Amino acid sequence: MMADFILEHWYIWLIIAVGLSSIYQAFKPIIKGHLGEKSTAAILARLDQSKYSVINNLVLQTRGRTSQIDHVVVSNFGIFVIETKNYKGWIFGGDEAEYWTQVLYKYKQQFYNPIRQNRGHVLALKHHLRAFPNIAYIPIVVFSDNATLKSAIYSEVTYSSMLREVIKEYADVVLTEEDKQAIFKQLNAANIKATYSRSKHVSAIRQKLEAREKSLSENRCPQCGGNLIPRFGKFGEFIGCSNFPTCRFTIDN
Repeated sequence: MMADFILEHWYIWLIIAVGLSSIYQAFKPIIKGHLGEKSTAAILARLDQSKYSVINNLVLQTRGRTSQIDHVVVSNFGIFVIETKNYKGWIFGGDEAEYWTQVLYKYKQQFYNPIRQNRGHVLALKHHLRAFPNIAYIPIVVFSDNATLKSAIYSEVTYSSMLREVIKEYADVVLTEEDKQAIFKQLNAANIKATYSRSKHVSAIRQKLEAREKSLSENRCPQCGGNLIPRFGKFGEFIGCSNFPTCRFTIDN
């Protein structure tokens, strides 16, 4: 009977399958990002808890803007600010490039430079921790082991399997136990993740990207509004802002 029902109403099951597939594709980036953050959180949980205090998904409100930081590790050796990227394939990008590129077979996708992204996170942390001016901040970008970095990068960028080893390389004590505990407590108190709307955050980012594309289409610098003009460097021609060196915005030609 069940088999007859399925065969008779096959088109309904097809519609459901297509619908579920469409929903998955729409939320795929969020799902992948969430899984990557969970994986990194599991790795950080294996750190020595007497030396490292971990905050996963720290959301800070700073001067009307929201910063969502994947992981913060408060330690006697400094504050590790960790951005997780759960990408596969080849990853191309430089320390100062505005966007990086993922190449997976014939598929290409650009994403905002995670090093720059993490710099913004560090600024948000510094704002909330103004009472501790001598903190050492260590931003780290973590990629899945399924990714391969294909560009020379001088900032701290690593793979999931190497994350703990990278953290342990920092062994100079720069924070007292008292300050470490006070910072951990203050960040937890400032965390607004309970009231944080990820959809609003994503919408704000999308609006920012749309404004950027509008500026570029009008040949204006999205950072300062100056004119975009051809320039020449040691790696060839590129487009830069006319207000250089005050503004250092560039894009590949």
